Amino acid sequence: MILEGWEKAVSARKTVAIIGAGPVGLAAAAHVLDRGMTPVVLESGPEAGHSVRQWQHVQLFSPWEYNVDKAAARLLAPTGWNSPDPAVYPTGAELLDRYIEPLATRTALRDAIRTSSRVIAVGRAGFDKAKTKGREAVPFEIRYRNGKGPETLRADAVIDASGTWASPNPAGAGGLRAIGEREAQPKIAYGMPDVLGRDRARYAGKTVAVLGAGHSAIGTLADLATLARQAPGTRPVWLLRGGNPEKSFGGGVNDKLAARGELGAHLASLVASGQVQVEAGFPVAAVSQTDGRLRIATSTACCGRSIVADELVVATGFRPDFSFLSEIRLRLDPAIEAPVALAPLIDPNEHSCGTVRPHGARELEHDDRGFYLAGMKSYGRAPTFLMITGYEQVRSIAADIAGDKEAAERLELELPETGVCTRGGVESGTPAAGCCGGPAPASVGACWADDASAKAAGKPGCGCS
Repeated sequence: MILEGWEKAVSARKTVAIIGAGPVGLAAAAHVLDRGMTPVVLESGPEAGHSVRQWQHVQLFSPWEYNVDKAAARLLAPTGWNSPDPAVYPTGAELLDRYIEPLATRTALRDAIRTSSRVIAVGRAGFDKAKTKGREAVPFEIRYRNGKGPETLRADAVIDASGTWASPNPAGAGGLRAIGEREAQPKIAYGMPDVLGRDRARYAGKTVAVLGAGHSAIGTLADLATLARQAPGTRPVWLLRGGNPEKSFGGGVNDKLAARGELGAHLASLVASGQVQVEAGFPVAAVSQTDGRLRIATSTACCGRSIVADELVVATGFRPDFSFLSEIRLRLDPAIEAPVALAPLIDPNEHSCGTVRPHGARELEHDDRGFYLAGMKSYGRAPTFLMITGYEQVRSIAADIAGDKEAAERLELELPETGVCTRGGVESGTPAAGCCGGPAPASVGACWADDASAKAAGKPGCGCS
C-alpha cells in the first residue's frame, strides 16, 4: 500500500500535454486524470470538438457503444449525464451535444482545456533533434499561439491527438495537387460538405463532381442524389481513380457496422438507376476554369478524358501534418506515415477485410520516449480508423506514462469485424457469388466463406479484397 501510494504521488507530479480536444484527445485527458496525472489539452479551435463541427451533419457508421470512452463516462456520471442508447447511430451534431460538450464543459476537464491554442512546435527543452546525451531527462517543450500571443508549456509526456481533418489529400492522382488545383480553390471543397444543409445553395441546380472511393465520397453522392430530387438541374458525377465502382459498395448486410453497409448498398442502387453518373478510371491530373466552370481532366495534354462541372468535391481522404514535430524523433513507416509497429496492422494495401488488432502504447511510442501519436493521426494515411480504437490507444498510453506497464500491455478492446471485401456488381448491387468462396453463412461473423474458414483456423481473416 505504501509503494502504491508512492507510485500515485509520482504520477500526480506528471504533466501530460494533449494536442487536440476531439473525442480521442478528451478521452486521453480523462485517462490521464484517472491516473492521478495532470492533463493540459491544447485545442486550435474556439471550442472542443472543432473538427467534428465541420462534419456534424454526417451520421457515424458506429453506434454509441463504440463512441463513448469508459474513463470519460466515469467523469460524466456524477454530472447527471444520461448515457445515450448504445445501439443508436449518432450524427456528428449529436456526438457534440450529448457527449463532447458535456465532457468538455461539465467535468474536471473544463479546467484542463485551452481553446484557440494552436501548437506550432514540439521539442525537448534545450535539445535539438540531433542531441542525445541526457535527452530523456528533460521535459518536452510545446509552443503554441493563442489570442494573447505565443505561449510555452513544458510537459513530461505528449499525446498528439490532433487528427488529420485540417490536411486533406489533394485531387491529384499521384498524391500531389493536380495542375491548376490551387487556382481553382473557390470551386473545390474537401471532405464532406453539408450538401443538404449549410452548403445547399452552393450545390443546388449544379453539376457536382465528387472524387473519391471511400465513405465520405459515397455519403456526399447520396446527399447530392437527394438534392437532385429536390432541386432540378442538380447532377452528381462520381469520379473514380480505379476501374471498379463496386469496390466502394462495401459489405452490405455482412458489414458489422450496419450503417456503413446500408450506405454502400444505397449508392449501388443510385448507380444502377442512373441517378449518379459514374466516370471510372479517372485519375485527375489537371483542373482549369472556363466561363466560371471547371474542366477536370485526366491529362495535361489534349488526348486525356475530361468532364465539365460547376463544383468539385475532393473526398480522397486525409494525411497527418508533422510540420510542427520536426524536432521530435519520430519513427514512421515511409509509406503509411503511421508508427512503424502499427503500420503493418493497418496497411490499406493488405487490410480490406477482417479486423485491425487492438493496439496500444508499444505500437504508438517513438524514439523520443514519452511522445505518442494517437487517434486518427496515428493511422497516418490509412482510412480504417474507428473511434473506439483511439480510446483503447489512450487508455494504454496513459497507463504507460503512469508507469503501469502491465495495464499498458493489456488489451481491453474487442473490435467489430468489418465486411469490406464485397465484390458486388454495379447492375445488381449484390455480391459476386465466386468472390472469396462466396458469402459466409449468416450466423458466422465473417464477410466471405474463405474469411470464415481462415478465422475458424485461428487466423485474423483471409485478406480478400
